[in-house]
Amino acid sequence: MTDELINVSDLNQYSYCARRYWYLHFFDTQGRNYERIEGKTKHENQSTRGDWLNELYLESETVGLKGKIDILDLEDDRVVPVERKRAESGDYYKSDEMQLAGYCMLLEDHLDKSVREGAIYLYETDQRMHIPITEDHRETVREQIAEIKSMSADSIPPFTDNPTKCEACSAREYCMPAETARLEPDKVAGTGWEDQV
Repeated sequence: MTDELINVSDLNQYSYCARRYWYLHFFDTQGRNYERIEGKTKHENQSTRGDWLNELYLESETVGLKGKIDILDLEDDRVVPVERKRAESGDYYKSDEMQLAGYCMLLEDHLDKSVREGAIYLYETDQRMHIPITEDHRETVREQIAEIKSMSADSIPPFTDNPTKCEACSAREYCMPAETARLEPDKVAGTGWEDQV
C-alpha cells in the first residue's frame, strides 16, 4: 500500500478492529451491507442549513489521507467537521473519534489553521456531540496510517481482544473467531475468545 492515500473512513474500520479492516481491504468482504445502503440514503436525504457545507472532499499528501467530510459547519467563524453516524445505542465509539480526528487533520492542512474540535451527529437519536480533538488523537491517526500502509495480503492481524465487537461484524463469516477458538485455541490466546467456547 506504501504511498497510497488512506481513506479517512478506513481509520474507523482499522481502529475498531485491524483484522476486520484487513478482510474488508484485501478481500472486499463488505458486500452490499444494509447499513451502508441506509447510510447512503440518509446522506442523500439530509437537511441543509445556510451555515453548512455538505460533502466536502479533501486529500493531502502531507497528512497521507483523503476523504469526504459529511458536513462542514461554518457557524460563528469556527470550522467544525460533522460526521453522521447511525448508532442505535445513542453513543459513538473511539473508532468514530479517530475518523473525526482524520477529518480535522485534513482540514488543518487545507485551511492552514488549527481545527480543534469535530462533532458526531447520531441520526437515530438526533443527537450532536462535540468532541475536542487532542494531540493524542492526531498521534494515533499518524500511527494508524503507518500501520495500515505496512499491511499486506499475506499477513493477517490478530483477533480482537473484545469478542463483543464480533457479534454484528460483517467480516465474521470470513474471520471465524469462534471456529478458530475451537479448532486452533492457541491462535486466540489472550483475546477472550478462549472463554467463549
